[in-house]
Amino acid sequence: MPGWIVAIGLLVLGGPALAQTRIGEVDTTFRLMGRNDRVVVDRYDDPRVEGVSCYVSRAETGGVAGSLGLATDPNRFSIACRATGPVSVRGSGLPKNEVVFGEKMSPFFKEVRVSRLFDADKRVIVYLVWSTISLGTGGAAFNSVTAVPLDAR
Repeated sequence: MPGWIVAIGLLVLGGPALAQTRIGEVDTTFRLMGRNDRVVVDRYDDPRVEGVSCYVSRAETGGVAGSLGLATDPNRFSIACRATGPVSVRGSGLPKNEVVFGEKMSPFFKEVRVSRLFDADKRVIVYLVWSTISLGTGGAAFNSVTAVPLDAR
């Protein structure tokens, strides 16, 4: 596949990586019309760090609007990244801060993102999940953090 097609795909989809696997979901609120509200758990494998998988749980709004993809999901999420094999960096090192994954949470602007930060002093990779829109929080984005040692086995 030509590189320009991949580049356009990444621009349109709004995220640098789409290595998502749905692990499961749990219904949380019954809705008479449309699907129920739920919490979903997705796995993202870091495209630049071999042997690291991140598990992100997040709330999804149900009902008619949620079923049609028109609802804005709430800013409720958590992240846990683990070494799922020998950890090694692909290519030539890691940038100090890079957005690794992104997924839309509303039909317009809101997106949940996972950034990778590198603590070179401790040789630890830190993953931060955050939202691009932080309504009602006084400007502070909702977030959660986890870390994986680069030397994990």
